[in-house]
Amino acid sequence: STGNTLPQDITCLAADRMLIFASYDNILHAFARNKEVVHTYEGHKARIHLLQPFGDHIISVDVDNVLIVWNIQSEEEYLQIDFDKATFAVSALLHPSTYLNKILLGSEQGALQLWNIRSNKLLYSFPGWGSAVTTLEQAPAVDVVAVGLVSGHIIVHNIKFDETLMKFQQDWGPITAISFRTDGHPVMAAGSPVGHIALWDLEEKKLMCQMQDAHSTAIAGMSFVPGEPLLITNGADNALRVWIFDGPGGTGRVLRSRMGHSAPPTKIRYHGQNGQQILSAGQDGTLQSFSTVHEKFNKSLGRGSINKKKSKKKGLKLDTMALPPITAFASEVAHQSDWDGIIACHQGYITCTTWNYQKTSMGAHKLRPEEFSKHKPIDIYATAVDITSCGNFAVIGMSTGQVDVYNMQSGIHRGRYGKDKAHEGAIRGVAVDGLNQLVITAGSEGLIKFWKFKMKDLVYSTELSSSPSGILLHRDSGILGIAFDDFTISVLDIETRKIVRTFSGHHGRINDMTFSPDGRWLITSSMDCSIKTWDLPSGCLIDCFLVDSAAVSLTMSPTGDFLASAHVDDLGIYLWSNRSLYSLVSLRPLPADYEPSLVTLPSTCPMQDVDVSGDEEPCDEMIEYVSPEQLGDQLVTLSLLPESRWKNLLNLDIIKKKNKPREPPKVPKSAPFFIPTVPGLIPRYVPPEEENDTQSKVVNLGVLAQKSDFYIHLEEALSTNKYKAPLDLLKILGPSNIEIELRGLAPEGGGSTEVMLSFLRMIGMMLNKKYNFELAQAYLALFLKLHLKIISSEPKLLEELSKLSVQLEETWIHLQSLFNQSLCVLTYMKSALL
Repeated sequence: STGNTLPQDITCLAADRMLIFASYDNILHAFARNKEVVHTYEGHKARIHLLQPFGDHIISVDVDNVLIVWNIQSEEEYLQIDFDKATFAVSALLHPSTYLNKILLGSEQGALQLWNIRSNKLLYSFPGWGSAVTTLEQAPAVDVVAVGLVSGHIIVHNIKFDETLMKFQQDWGPITAISFRTDGHPVMAAGSPVGHIALWDLEEKKLMCQMQDAHSTAIAGMSFVPGEPLLITNGADNALRVWIFDGPGGTGRVLRSRMGHSAPPTKIRYHGQNGQQILSAGQDGTLQSFSTVHEKFNKSLGRGSINKKKSKKKGLKLDTMALPPITAFASEVAHQSDWDGIIACHQGYITCTTWNYQKTSMGAHKLRPEEFSKHKPIDIYATAVDITSCGNFAVIGMSTGQVDVYNMQSGIHRGRYGKDKAHEGAIRGVAVDGLNQLVITAGSEGLIKFWKFKMKDLVYSTELSSSPSGILLHRDSGILGIAFDDFTISVLDIETRKIVRTFSGHHGRINDMTFSPDGRWLITSSMDCSIKTWDLPSGCLIDCFLVDSAAVSLTMSPTGDFLASAHVDDLGIYLWSNRSLYSLVSLRPLPADYEPSLVTLPSTCPMQDVDVSGDEEPCDEMIEYVSPEQLGDQLVTLSLLPESRWKNLLNLDIIKKKNKPREPPKVPKSAPFFIPTVPGLIPRYVPPEEENDTQSKVVNLGVLAQKSDFYIHLEEALSTNKYKAPLDLLKILGPSNIEIELRGLAPEGGGSTEVMLSFLRMIGMMLNKKYNFELAQAYLALFLKLHLKIISSEPKLLEELSKLSVQLEETWIHLQSLFNQSLCVLTYMKSALL
């Protein structure tokens, strides 16, 4: 699980069996269930740098040498001890096992002190070994403590008799962490500032083995899992590793690891079309893949190297074969299982490298122009790369203006655009369209050039208003985004080869751009700490917000659900959710005087979702549009009722016959619990007695004699001439109920000719207004089927029907002419296409 975010970076961490304690600056928090903060302890005036859980209490020490004992539940101070920095500056803290109410303190002066917290007394002082104490660790044996010193010495000391049992020395600098194995092997592990781990044999009192380069930076902490041959380590290289000791020689191997960039990422791009992997290149020279689903799918593709074998021999610290950080890369999933699918260029380096995502390693080819194969120029380097959608070719732009094509499978050079160079200035961007027909290049001299991909011929060249700083192509829509050095952005259509949109509003260098999957939005980030979303169809700015740290790279998920961003001096990759997918968001243009608000970076704190939604102001455009019942008086409008309500009104009698059961259902007679038998030699059951059916078959017709609501509304409409109420009642009824209502209008069913006349007028009203057209037809057809004999004998009803006949004929002739016209156009289009 992931806990809620604290306002600042966590500087100290500790845990007991129930709570996790974390501090930032001078404030201490306690987390329950690894998630929410349940206790806060405020009282220190300086930054807390040591924590020690102590039963029902927690001990904290700040850099001003103030030790405070807190009651965990009441959050009150139990004890406060001030130490003099000149004589005893606390640098390590430990609760010795089985020592009730006692803690052991180490100092920068080298001395140790044993205190009783309950009585607030100093019990004993250890003189030390002439060097500052960096760490204290309890040994598996009672009364024995391991003391790590700045000098690199490790002292295994018995604090009961004040006797040193063993003494070891490491040549890698101060001891940063100590841990003991508790699975039966007498082994002690010690960490160093250079990332090495030493394993000491406590029986033979000698070094057993070394784990070189366990981390690329200092070992910050280590701990053996109790009773298991597992060691958990973490370092300042942003890595957490689990080592298992199951091999010969006592050395460990990596069992599991979670790691990120040890230096801020500079370029991020989604890999593939499922939106689940993000490729990230960092200043540490590594290329890593982060999963948006779960951290267990993260993987590192390693660090670029000129020669892998030599790099492994020399190690991380002395590796002179390491390549500079990646500045730009492009990836494609097509054929990635057959050969390398990633091409990358490095900072100030002429050679471009290929990477294999499936093998999670650097690829087999190093691509550079043939004329520089023997010597390495100083001032010539690769600036831009792209890979074709088929994954077969890589296009590389150089600082000299050259643009070369290489085969990704073989690494062979396949041609160059232009005679010697494609541009006079440095290449600022290259792009290949989705069908491998065009290659688009941008030069620092202010030209955009279109080349035939296969023939390498120049097709078109256009001059820009300013020098471009980068380009980005949306292959599906054929739209090219161009960022300029004057902080403006232009959008160019590669079909017409004309600039169709120009955006301005950034006040700093544009770092990166990304398109939405449908090509409607262009999202840009700048050094002015703003992230802006431009709507291409309307040419307007629809979203803008500020962040604390400028975004150096952006990428939009191919599924459109997330926007990923990397920021200056920040190791993480942040995901922004696309709210338009799951809520109603207004996409109206922002006003010219719009002042963007500062938005905190995404985190695991759930309160931020409420804050963001509260900032959205309701507007008229965000109200859901409700379609009127009729768009125009002259338009024939159908109802929104399903066909089952009106289409089968004339066939109800046939449907009833088909659905009629062949015989009434028989009720099974209940058998007695004990079945009676006839006495005799042969057991026989008593035959059941037949029951006389005495149920009455007289039907009470009192309910049917009442007038229905529909009937009453029709009677009222004779005087008011308002037929909306009876029509609404009829529309909510089912087919069988509609038939019952229409049968009840005749004098035989308790109705009258006046009510029948009112019904015909209601149909006439529907035909005049030209709405609910199919309902008027269905209701009138059923009415004529049921009451044709009565209508033929009543002159008033015949006169009303003749009026309806004229209305029906006029409406149908108009509709038929429209149908015929549409059919003629459709027939012409079909024949013309053939």
